[in-house]
Amino acid sequence: MTIDTDLARLALQEERLQFDAFDQRSAWALGSRIKALSEEAGVALAIEIRLGKDTVFFYGMPGTGPTNADWARRKRNSVELLHTSSYALNLKLEKEGSTLEAKQGLPLRDYATHGGSVPIRVRGVGVVGVVTVSGIPQRDDHAMAIKALAELCGVPLHEVALDERGTG
Repeated sequence: MTIDTDLARLALQEERLQFDAFDQRSAWALGSRIKALSEEAGVALAIEIRLGKDTVFFYGMPGTGPTNADWARRKRNSVELLHTSSYALNLKLEKEGSTLEAKQGLPLRDYATHGGSVPIRVRGVGVVGVVTVSGIPQRDDHAMAIKALAELCGVPLHEVALDERGTG
């Protein structure tokens, strides 16, 4: 797989994975589903969901620590600012040979482009929030969020998932 292949699939995810509406109850359902998927996979994640600028769901599973919450915050900051997934940002910048710090002057202490943070979109509205997970390799963090989003948006996962072989 190439970066371009993944970027095309990431764009498809952002186009297809949209809710008709999203509120605190939706956030609870999404966060709870990610927690269940994580438990099924035997991995520990910090899970954060923001609606606007309000954190409406946060859970640090046993086995996570303060660094996971901090990674989630940094990834989420990038997505809130740029309205695209942190993994897509990572691949775009890798392709350009650049960083957010070099390109936009954003401090690494507060912004990260590692995968695992995805904008929450509502049809006809746009980005209303962000879901972020942290605790496993970035591509897997991203995939965990996408799996839960696809389920709740009623989109078959195989239609939007990244190729398992991936770019690394």
